Amino acid sequence: MAHGVDAMATSPEAVMSRLSQLHYLADESLATAIFLAIRLGKPLLLEGAPGVGKTEAAKAVAEALGRDLVRLQCYEGIDAAHALYEWNYQRQLLAIRQAGEAEIDIYGDRFLIARPLLQVLQSPEQRVLLVDEIDRSDHEFEALLLEFLSDFQISIPERGTICAAARPLVVLTSNRTRELAEALRRRCVYHWIGYPDADREAAIIMARAGDVARETALAVAGAVRDIRARPLAKPPGIAEAIEWANAATILEKGGSPWPEAFRRAIGVLIKDEEDVHHIEPEMGRIIEAAMS
Repeated sequence: MAHGVDAMATSPEAVMSRLSQLHYLADESLATAIFLAIRLGKPLLLEGAPGVGKTEAAKAVAEALGRDLVRLQCYEGIDAAHALYEWNYQRQLLAIRQAGEAEIDIYGDRFLIARPLLQVLQSPEQRVLLVDEIDRSDHEFEALLLEFLSDFQISIPERGTICAAARPLVVLTSNRTRELAEALRRRCVYHWIGYPDADREAAIIMARAGDVARETALAVAGAVRDIRARPLAKPPGIAEAIEWANAATILEKGGSPWPEAFRRAIGVLIKDEEDVHHIEPEMGRIIEAAMS
């Protein structure tokens, strides 16, 4: 077992502490899910609304373990070639021409382009695989991924089967735009990440923002909580809350007084025209209530 795992995953509390050192504040339930995924050698499935910190959790775990993060961003139409491997046909053709009458192995390593799943299989103890937004892929790709997660191996017809020397750590995220297959869920340690309460979000803002006062972080967290309760097309995530706190602080230091700085920085928080029109009439009252 890698040194990073031994140092980090001794208990859920140790996971929480190590992630906190990296400015990712995991609560007890998330830290426990991460701990169990590492110790049981099972994929970790994180579901939640956009912007609650699922991808950041994977980044923090990889950093805490001292491993590289290999990200597979899913989208509609993603296929095996983008996830597993491809052959470099141009290089193969060039090699064939240069070889002339001589024999050449056109399926050697130099012609193989490893995509994220193969990259992780080749170095499972040096990498963490992030399968981001798996719910955006189609069912066919989900079936392919299910096979990968079952045996952690890839079959290449020209090369044979490549198996991982150890079980790699895999983190899957989903915004729950569609239901995932039960077979996929059964193979994972599951955790739902919700929006944090105002106190916790203020702590996150202070941990991750550059130079934000506690009073500002509390005001932002309170206002964002109020805003999220409204029927918006795109409710602000934690990242937007951090950016809003930073932007308002910059404006305030440049001479724009509170609460005007909050109002002027609204463009980094609300990023949908209809949402802006919906919130603007209420913005003064929301900010005033959050600062009181």
